[in-house]
Amino acid sequence: MCGIAGICTLDSGANIDRHRLGRMMGMITHRGPDEAGVFLDDCVGLGHVRLSIIDLVSGVQPIHNEDQTLWIVYNGEVFNYIELQQELKKKGHRFYTTSDTETILHLYEEKGPSFLEDLNGQFALAIWDSRKRQLLLARDRVGIRPLFYTRVANTLLFASEIKALLAHEAVSGNLDPLALDQIFTFWATLTPQTIFKGIYSVPPGHYLQVTQGKMDVQRYWSVPLPADDDILPSSPQTLCEEMGELLQDAVRLRLRADVPVGCYLSGGLDSSALTTLVAKNFNHDVKTFGIRFEESVFDEGSYQNDMVSFLDVEHKEIQISNEMIGHAFSDAIWHCETPILRSAPIPLFLLSALVRDSGLKVVLTGEGADEIFGGYNIFREAKIRRYWAREPNSERRADLIGQLYPYIFNTHRAHRLLRSFFSQGLERTADPLYSHLLRWNNTARLKTFFSDQVKQAVKGYDSLKELRSGLPLGYSKAHGLSQAQYLETAIFLSNYLLASQGDRMAMAHSLEIRLPYLDHRIIEFMSRVPAQWKILGLKEKHLLKRCFQNTLPKRITERSKHPYRAPIDKSLFGFVGYGYGEEVLSPRSLKAAGLFAPEKVNKLLQKLKHGRDFSEMDNMALAGILSAQIVHDRFVKNFPRAGTIPPRLELVVDRRKKPIRSHHGKRAC
Repeated sequence: MCGIAGICTLDSGANIDRHRLGRMMGMITHRGPDEAGVFLDDCVGLGHVRLSIIDLVSGVQPIHNEDQTLWIVYNGEVFNYIELQQELKKKGHRFYTTSDTETILHLYEEKGPSFLEDLNGQFALAIWDSRKRQLLLARDRVGIRPLFYTRVANTLLFASEIKALLAHEAVSGNLDPLALDQIFTFWATLTPQTIFKGIYSVPPGHYLQVTQGKMDVQRYWSVPLPADDDILPSSPQTLCEEMGELLQDAVRLRLRADVPVGCYLSGGLDSSALTTLVAKNFNHDVKTFGIRFEESVFDEGSYQNDMVSFLDVEHKEIQISNEMIGHAFSDAIWHCETPILRSAPIPLFLLSALVRDSGLKVVLTGEGADEIFGGYNIFREAKIRRYWAREPNSERRADLIGQLYPYIFNTHRAHRLLRSFFSQGLERTADPLYSHLLRWNNTARLKTFFSDQVKQAVKGYDSLKELRSGLPLGYSKAHGLSQAQYLETAIFLSNYLLASQGDRMAMAHSLEIRLPYLDHRIIEFMSRVPAQWKILGLKEKHLLKRCFQNTLPKRITERSKHPYRAPIDKSLFGFVGYGYGEEVLSPRSLKAAGLFAPEKVNKLLQKLKHGRDFSEMDNMALAGILSAQIVHDRFVKNFPRAGTIPPRLELVVDRRKKPIRSHHGKRAC
């Protein structure tokens, strides 16, 4: 895995500045500590920092085609590159490396932008066509790898992380109130927006093409929403067999590397199934890694131990204390580059350090299974609430929701509040956002902490209306579960989990994660599976459990859903009470940032300090406010632009010439 950065002049006569590009690259050397290289001509500068995993010797980037008219910088892995390379060689393409990167470039040479449809992988890339003076930026289907861009005057800047863009002196890091409003509704911004004004992400499943100064964004893939006649009629057993074959092949492909590949093992169904496939079919000596928590309510250690004994693998774990989460919170936010409403990313940040210190560069992880196989409680909530709406007099209504949350709502009062909360909005079952509206409206209550300045800036803005306007064709006719899976995948997975808990926490310590469940073939296949075989009654991920019922211990396949969570108030208590945490939440800092009302934040902090019961909403407010203040402090107020050190370059291709002026007096690029 790697990091990329670039500068492209759209129609100006300004030179491509190698030193500016170097500073941008210097901000993301944690993504690629092994090698670095640049390509420059009069219109573009491409920079790359490399974490060498495939073709350790000759894979340094940028990489070119046979006549050096096409150049690529690339962050990611295309797992089917060997098969693609073989086909390209038959068509006469000549290779000077054995890397997947060069395969991509020749495939682009063969097919143009449609080459993206052939890739099975996780990637963000930039291809420069020096003959056409054309730049292509592209991102994988679900957004596993990040790619950001901004336009400054007549120059396009792009990079794997926002901090690389901010390293350019012309880019300001002002926060966007509308984006803050989205985060305090959906937990993430809506693509392509980021928390920073004027800085955007290339949407998952899209490419951005720059031709003669004009930018055009095109979709090449979207989360599938099959029509009724596309639903598979096969029996559950047949579906299970077909899906199992796809999953095994997805794992096989993602073990392709010239370095060892490990596995995250939490003790949950998803990671246990993946690790079992690896250990039983490909590598019995696979190394596994897990998280343990100081607080038993968050800990899954006994299940991890069961799987370690069952598979007889070498396992390492990190014991996460509340103090460790508080201590690492600010550094994790530096890598997230956005406010977060949970502390869950921080243990993964710490786990990635353990894996890297153990000598590994690559691990398989189980992200995506809940979205694709129907594992989240929000899917089951919607199913129950639709039942409530259909059967208002049923005696079963009272207990159904409580079955989902025994670990949170375990008192009579809490159970009563739970029923009251989920009985809201039952008349809106026809609303296409029905599955998530209740959750989003509840989260939006956190906006009461916004400052008057932010409230004025977002006055009249409706984030739900914006979301509705971007829903794809066919969405309204899709099954309710398919709609819910679409929302969870397109918003929560792509814009929160894969960023804040995925790529950014791993790459902070130069670790690549690979996600077999997000193989596009599995996503497309599972989208066509009938809803009843995804959630059978209230039993989540029925098909996945069925596939592994004779392979995994029953204690794993039959355990109740235990969503990954981490403590917030107890872990951040010390952090917000002294030093840096106390400073960024001080009335002076709150007033200077202008994001939140100091008096309301102070009441929240007093509640925390006096040991009063903190609700789920209080926890989300604390995490959101604190992380937003850290983003402001580290990216707006104190961004270390002047201290950026460019990486040492192993490869420099400099083809800059004296400016060529067009008859309009501008260089034609």
